[in-house]
Amino acid sequence: MPFEPPAVNRKMSKTILQVIPNLDTGGAERTAVDIAAALSARGDIALVASEGGRMEAELKAAGGELCELPLASKNPLVMVANAGRLAALVRARSVDIVHARSRAPAWSALLACRMTGVPFVTTYHGIYGQKSALKGFYNSVMARGDAVIANSGYTADLIAARHGTPKGRITTIYRGTDLSRFDPGAIGPERTGQLRAQWGIAEGTPIILNVARLTSWKGQEVLIEAAARIAQKADFALVLAGDAQGRESYRARLLAQTEGLGLSGRVFLPGHTDDVPAALALASLAVVASTEPEAFGRFAVEAQAMGVPTIVSDLGPARETVLAPPEADDEERSGWRVSAGDSAGLARALETALALPHVEREAVARRARAHAATFSLAAMTAATLKLYDEIPSGARKR
Repeated sequence: MPFEPPAVNRKMSKTILQVIPNLDTGGAERTAVDIAAALSARGDIALVASEGGRMEAELKAAGGELCELPLASKNPLVMVANAGRLAALVRARSVDIVHARSRAPAWSALLACRMTGVPFVTTYHGIYGQKSALKGFYNSVMARGDAVIANSGYTADLIAARHGTPKGRITTIYRGTDLSRFDPGAIGPERTGQLRAQWGIAEGTPIILNVARLTSWKGQEVLIEAAARIAQKADFALVLAGDAQGRESYRARLLAQTEGLGLSGRVFLPGHTDDVPAALALASLAVVASTEPEAFGRFAVEAQAMGVPTIVSDLGPARETVLAPPEADDEERSGWRVSAGDSAGLARALETALALPHVEREAVARRARAHAATFSLAAMTAATLKLYDEIPSGARKR
């Protein structure tokens, strides 16, 4: 007889409502869909309140349900109205836990949870700027959960120091990477060939890849300057793949910098790239050049999972995600870390990594893939669902 999964006991199942501004692109959005898929797979009801976006179809295919609300708004009147809308949704769908993943909708979700007595969970997805008391108060909603998820040890320490959140309410759960998607053996030549053609890069040209939205703190200008420093010594194409998200003046600045440094025809800005695994399969190097701390650093993990030599700014959780001296011996290296904003140091790392002999490159790739397994999607979803199960229904602490 064919295997039949056991019937789900609906009395024991949970209804989890995740709250996020939209479902276009980004780490928080990716995680919301991943958690919805894990909830659905075990028979729970996975609701996502959001304005929707390009990941809607994926959410539906994963078994999740979109509840469309204007949650991207930071207008205080809209945020208060959203609290009422969320409270109504919580009551109508018998929601057990509300999980907020962004600040503006988190304030609405917190008010809704206070109105309904439902537990409130947050994930601190970003290292939010905090230059004033008002901004600190705005950020603090992400530390007010009955359970607060930090996506790295660095973030957990920052939450405790910045907001005074008791460490007993903070759980570190690393961002999860679907290692089945980032498997070098699973990327066919059709995918890589199509992408190379789209980018207009000649076969055989080594590709230095940066995947990040186009914004100044992501360090694209530093990376272009570093590339210019090695342009006479190495053959390469530099691909800066990411949406400008309305920052057309910054994109224009990058193009002007490229031309001014004599890199025209060697730097490519193709916009958003859906097929990141194929992009990494083409890459000779992956670079994270951020000048401010990332909360986690998903791209560095994805690159290592693909066995691509990876260079990152030595900020935030980089010491957790990329093994390098002095925390690890050179023989344990899974990538390189350089001082943020140091184009000369980045240039030296680029030159070293591009010149790696095949045997050494393969050794780095093996260690990188092994280290990336620490940050698997399965580990993240299991830890998150376990946290949901440990929260007593209706038992709010704040």
